[in-house]
Amino acid sequence: MKDVSAKSPTLRTAIAEAFLTMPDAIQTMLRERQLEKGDALEIARVAGALAAKKTWDLIPFCHPLPLTHVAISYAFEAEGVRVQALVKTHAVTGVEMEALTAVSISALTLYDMLKPHTHAMEIAYTRLLSKTGGKSGDYRYQPETAANA
Repeated sequence: MKDVSAKSPTLRTAIAEAFLTMPDAIQTMLRERQLEKGDALEIARVAGALAAKKTWDLIPFCHPLPLTHVAISYAFEAEGVRVQALVKTHAVTGVEMEALTAVSISALTLYDMLKPHTHAMEIAYTRLLSKTGGKSGDYRYQPETAANA
């Protein structure tokens, strides 16, 4: 792990998103909460929050962080569902990995809960949208810059 002993705690935030594609009929079932395994949106929300809190257990060089806020949200779109996670802490290192882990596990949980109805799904991407705080400063996702990086 990187030595962050000399750093001072600051407010840090991160927003990440994942996109899960699915057929229209499955999206309707998800939105109307008519799935065989239960309310997939709420179960995936809890799974994402738990994943954010356990990131340091899952990714070897991540520091354990005292998270002060985790919020998982969904947006239904033509091809599927966008999952977003907002994570906050007051610590010496950032929460980008916690936000990325949260949306990844939320998307995987949705996939697991939807697979009895279809396998025609894809987690199309997972990406960091923004981060604030820390020595490296703020970051905002720019699609044209990311494509050329």
